[in-house]
Amino acid sequence: MPLRYADIYPSEPLLNSDAMVRPSAAALMSVRYFQAEPNRMPEEVFEEHHVLLNLQTKAHRVQNWRDGVLRDFTFCKDEVVVTPAGTRSGWRWHEKSDVIVITLDPAKVKQFAQTELGMLLAPQQFQDLPQFSDLDLCAAGVILRDALETDDLSSAVMFEAMSRVFLVKLLQKYGKRRAEDVELSSRFTSRHYQRVLTYVQKRLDQTITVDQLAAEAGMSPSHFARAFKETLGSTPMQYVLAYRIEQAMKMMEDAECPLGNIALACGFADQAHFTRSFKQVVGQTPRAFRSALSA
Repeated sequence: MPLRYADIYPSEPLLNSDAMVRPSAAALMSVRYFQAEPNRMPEEVFEEHHVLLNLQTKAHRVQNWRDGVLRDFTFCKDEVVVTPAGTRSGWRWHEKSDVIVITLDPAKVKQFAQTELGMLLAPQQFQDLPQFSDLDLCAAGVILRDALETDDLSSAVMFEAMSRVFLVKLLQKYGKRRAEDVELSSRFTSRHYQRVLTYVQKRLDQTITVDQLAAEAGMSPSHFARAFKETLGSTPMQYVLAYRIEQAMKMMEDAECPLGNIALACGFADQAHFTRSFKQVVGQTPRAFRSALSA
């Protein structure tokens, strides 16, 4: 049974983002900051991706077991090690550590990439990234860490903003997209997906049909519907509904915005239609969801 990275780390983090009440982007990740004396972590399999950002200015020896293969290396400042979910990994460090560990939920990262970046990620992520140097990514991690030190509204806003920055940087530079030349029966590629997503975004307040989406992708409606479901796991109309609901949830964070206006802006016929659809997808009414946001 895969573990969470936090379950076995041998010391308590100095800072931990799990204590924050976090908006959507930040909910994809947990950020922990450690300064730990020389120690080791046993080999375990984790259900999350974990990204280790090294802040230690002194280069030092680190051993990392990765699916039974030992890597014995010198760890330098601003170097990053990414261990994908499902990998058996263990560690030993020979000097005091100064690291930020960011753990990512694979399913949520996949969804974020699709809805926010228009990226279709390949099933296996970060397999070929045992170690690399990235000053920019480490700087974003430091800002995330610093946002944890102050428990107020401004730090929560900063944490959310930098969570998005970190995810976008990580995925755009190192996320493995579906290969465009993979012979899917559908031939539904990232380029097709980006065109469909852009179409939905621009016409969110309008009626959207399978025929319209198929035309945008340059496919027949029947081929498109089959290809879309094979690739994304939902029908085109299920996807459009979920996207409308997701955007409505974001708009409801503004307590002054009337639900009727949100319903129309997100393409629902009226507030009653919005309420029925929202409850079907989320399990509660928009009014109850909004009340929970402000509780």
